[in-house]
Order: sequence, then structure tokens, then C-alpha cells
Amino acid sequence: MYIIGVMSGTSLDGIDFCYFKIDESTYDFKIIKAQTYPYPKEWQMRLKSAAQQTKQEVALLNAEYSNYLNQEILRFIKTENIENLDLIASHGHTVWHNPKGDFTLQIGNLPAVSKEINVPIVGDFRVQDVRLGGQGAPLVPMGDELLFSDYDFCLNLGGFSNISYKRNGERLAFDICPVNTLLNYYSEKYFSFHYDKNGEIARSGKIYQTLVDELNALPFYKQSHPKSLGIEQVNEWFIPIIETFSLEPKDLLASLVEHMAMQIANVLDTDIGKRLLVTGGGAYNQFLIERLSFLAPDIEIIVPPSEVVEYKEALIFGLLGLLKWQGKTNVLASVTGAKHNHSSGVLFLNGVLL
Repeated sequence: MYIIGVMSGTSLDGIDFCYFKIDESTYDFKIIKAQTYPYPKEWQMRLKSAAQQTKQEVALLNAEYSNYLNQEILRFIKTENIENLDLIASHGHTVWHNPKGDFTLQIGNLPAVSKEINVPIVGDFRVQDVRLGGQGAPLVPMGDELLFSDYDFCLNLGGFSNISYKRNGERLAFDICPVNTLLNYYSEKYFSFHYDKNGEIARSGKIYQTLVDELNALPFYKQSHPKSLGIEQVNEWFIPIIETFSLEPKDLLASLVEHMAMQIANVLDTDIGKRLLVTGGGAYNQFLIERLSFLAPDIEIIVPPSEVVEYKEALIFGLLGLLKWQGKTNVLASVTGAKHNHSSGVLFLNGVLL
């Protein structure tokens, strides 16, 4: 089966497309083409400010983004000369995520996303889980279970870090801490860089342990899983603490990296295993990887080829779409805290909800 997985993450780099072939029984896969279409500045700004908008403004944004995403999907299909295609699975872009309030919204999941596309599109993967009492996140662990079971831990370093692993035969997963949501924000704010390449600026700074300790003391880190983070928590919990410190920007980045490495190291239990797969844009932050290696010396850190590092989430949402199409479980209650395992997502075809 030939599938396109489509993902837009909280770091706002752009829209990730992963075109792959997969065996419907064994789930053996091969990535054929993968590409990121960067967001134009206007869309970056609109998505960045979406969480502060009114419901009416977000409704309009949702409609416009669904049309925009539809055009980008069509552009990817045309540009890459894709002829064999059976299914598309699209995550959309998260604007609000408040599972305690029984609410999550990913825009780009209106029927318009499927206009002029003659294969089914599966989208809106999170809402059903929240309605079933779950966190609506993380959803990627089902892919870790089926596609990457050779590893003891699967760590994604994107806007947030999240991890999945098996304990006593049960897949567990949860968000650990913010990563690129904070690092990219302060790189942009103080250096006008979209990100700190290789963690070079952070490496040049000094770690301020007082800031690290205050961040480590956040109640979130004492909560049991399942648990998840969104941009709301970054704005409400993390940034107010950070802003009380007047540090040199390079020292701030160094301290944030240390905090992240400490929190990740804290969840790596060598009784479970030692092989750690690291993906997501943060896998290229060499300083963060070095600090993690220092703090978890018994762990073997494995950074796979770039197509897996960068497109694992898009790949896995493609898999989740396939599982929905097959009527199989694609969300694990052990991971999200939902009342039971379930098959989540909605189906669109040619601009119509199926």
C-alpha cells in the first residue's frame, strides 16, 4: 500500500510529507520520498498567535488552513510525480490542547483538506481520545510498537520531548519536557536565528544551576504518566520562571539544554534496556545529545538516518491512518489514559466527510 503521511509540529518549521510503501500485514515499510515545505512567514505568524485568538477567529483560520493544507498536499503529489497512492493521513496543526478541559483542536481537519484528491484522507486523530478520557497524546507510540520495536526506548525531540517504551509487556509513553518550543523561541528572540544550529550557542554558554533547579521543581515532573504538554503550559509554567532571570542569552540556552537533558535522563531506566532511538529536529542538537550522553552514560544513543530523524512522525501518522482504514486499534489506552484502546480519526474524500 502507498501512503502519504502529513505532519505539522509545534516548532512551526513547516509541513512534513512522507511518502512510503508499507505491507498491510507485517507493516514492513520503505520511505520513498520525504520533504518539508517551510511555512511562509505569514502562516508562521498566524499559527504562532492562534492560541490567543477567539473561537470565531480560529474557526476562520481552520477553514483557511484546511484549504492551504489541501493545496500543499496537491503540490507535493504533483512535484514528486506520485502516481501510486492509496491513502493520505494528515495530523493537522495543534492550536489548543487542554485534555483536562476535555478539549483539543487540530486545524486543517475540515473536509476541504481533501478537495480534488481522489484517495481517502484520514485526519483529526486526537479528539476521540480526549472524549474517551485520554490525553489525546502521545499517539506516535503505536508506530513505535509496530515499526521500531527493535529499540528499548523511542525518544522524539521536537517541540516537546516524548518517549515510549515497554514495561512488563505494556507500551507506555508520555511527554517529558519542552525542547524546541523553548530553544527556538529564545534563539529567535535574542539571535534572530530560527534555531540554535547544533546547539553551538548553548555550548558557548554557562549553565546557571538555579534556573535549572527552578524548572526541575515544576509540579508537572512529579506527575505520574500518562501526561502531555502543550504550548499553553510553556506559556503558563515555563516562560514565567525563565523571565525572572536576567541571563546572558547564551547562558540561558545552555541552562535550558541542561534542564532538558536532566529530565530526559531521569526517565531512562536501564532495567528496561539500553538502546535509545532519538528522532526529531532536536536529534541534530549535538550539545543536547552530548549532555544527555553524559547524564545517562549507560544508555546507547542511536540517531538513525536523516529521513527517519526528520520524518518519523509523518511516517507514523501515515501508519495510524492505515490502521484506521483497516478498522484496527491505533491509539493505546496504556499510553493516553483513555477508557479503552480505540481506532481514532475521521475519513474525507473529495471534500466530503465519509
